[in-house]
Amino acid sequence: MELTKLEKDGLDVIETIVNSYSKEGYTSIEPSDFDRFKWAGIYQQRPKDGHFMMRVRIPGGILTSQQARTLAGIAKDYGRDLVDVTTRQAVQFHWLTVESLADIFSRLSEVGLSSFEACGDCPRTIVGNPLAGIDPHEVLDTRPIIKELEQFFLLNRDFSNLPRKYKMSISANVYNAAHAQINDLAFSPAKKTIGTEEVVGFHVWVGGGLSAKPYLAQQLDVFCRPEEVVKVAAGVTTLFRDFGYRQKRTHARLKFLVADWGAEKFREELVKLIGPLETRGEDLLKGWNAGYFYGLHEQRQKGFYYAGLSVPVGRMNADELSELARLADEYGDGTIGTCNSQNVLIRQIPEEKLEAFRTEPIIATRFTLAPQTFVGYAVSCTGIEYCNLAVVETKERMRTLAEYLDQTVALDTPLRIHMVGCPNSCGQRQIGDIGLQGALVKTPNGMVDAFDIYVGGTLEEARFNQKLKARIMADDLGPFLAQLIAIYKEERQGGEPYWRYVERVGLEAIQRQVDAILQTA
Repeated sequence: MELTKLEKDGLDVIETIVNSYSKEGYTSIEPSDFDRFKWAGIYQQRPKDGHFMMRVRIPGGILTSQQARTLAGIAKDYGRDLVDVTTRQAVQFHWLTVESLADIFSRLSEVGLSSFEACGDCPRTIVGNPLAGIDPHEVLDTRPIIKELEQFFLLNRDFSNLPRKYKMSISANVYNAAHAQINDLAFSPAKKTIGTEEVVGFHVWVGGGLSAKPYLAQQLDVFCRPEEVVKVAAGVTTLFRDFGYRQKRTHARLKFLVADWGAEKFREELVKLIGPLETRGEDLLKGWNAGYFYGLHEQRQKGFYYAGLSVPVGRMNADELSELARLADEYGDGTIGTCNSQNVLIRQIPEEKLEAFRTEPIIATRFTLAPQTFVGYAVSCTGIEYCNLAVVETKERMRTLAEYLDQTVALDTPLRIHMVGCPNSCGQRQIGDIGLQGALVKTPNGMVDAFDIYVGGTLEEARFNQKLKARIMADDLGPFLAQLIAIYKEERQGGEPYWRYVERVGLEAIQRQVDAILQTA
């Protein structure tokens, strides 16, 4: 892969797609360019029969109704009516052909969107707070900063050949809306008295990431003023580009360099590169809301509300996305938020329109304000349906599993279940209360889908979930989880969340519960 990138920059494939492949068709594609397609935001879709998946960048998770209608039109015309919201606030299409790509690029550009560098060894979609600018729990509006970051990094050839993918987040929400600890580079809210002035800015995290070897980001001894964010981001990214490991793809993420250097050396190298930085100030993070905003809530602006809506496992069709655009125009300010929980927001609803909004058919029946416990807190990756890396089906399975649990277990406490089809963890399995990772089991009737079980993940106190000694057949997953959750419901203290319960009773106690369930199965 390193040789492929040296032979031809990944960004060069965009022009080739537009001027050649989109006109000459799938069979004209040079085999080495399939890897470079990622720089255009495109992967070959399973089973590599000429169809593609595309991710569209939604910087900070805020898009306009015009942009939403354009996305809906692309899904209807080229993507078999399918739209997914991802755990990084992007929008994902499937079933695209190479002949459609030039037109899609053009349509996206016309409304200020892009799929470029949504994949590949480059800075990807910048995750942020979908409530930025209206959030009563933010200490400053990060929209201008995200715009500046996006303009700096997008199509910047200084950073188009990094050792591996590179993920950034920035949020001034005190409840860690952008999951700082699992990003390569993250900015979280902080303040510091400098001289006689109290400055609101950011603390800086480096080296987070999931996949098969997850690492929590380390916080540098740095206080970053808002006007320094781009400079710091450029510096961190340059260190990754120049010192990150390139010998093995599995060891090329920034997290491995940070783990080897340590936070102190990383800061020293950063200062050498970009100049002096203030030392850390007061951390303003108060907790973690995991990206959920369900219901109608007051904004910073008096008399206005935002609506947090459920999109089960992040999947909708083109007409539904168009309906969200209509709601944003008719009730809000024409903007829609995409959440890293795979859900959506409508922003800036005047108080006098709330009752009419509640009775909208799509709100009452599909994108509800108050989803059931398990459907509302279920997250899933794409799975084997379209992804070449997955080993099991996930998207529909997670949806039906959540519905089964809602019918079987009455629980009034959110319990976050994340399902992934492979160790790459696009569904962020490691931070779920319960994580389900796909696997295969050999039986007399052949290979059967199964899942490894992990428990106790959270970013509230930043720990990944831990693996239990159990591999559960996919068909048994519902009854198994219903029994496991029923034990938690019986033994929990007050409204104790599941991750806290796991911490209190210990992994060995959970393992005994699992063993008992399996013995009676």
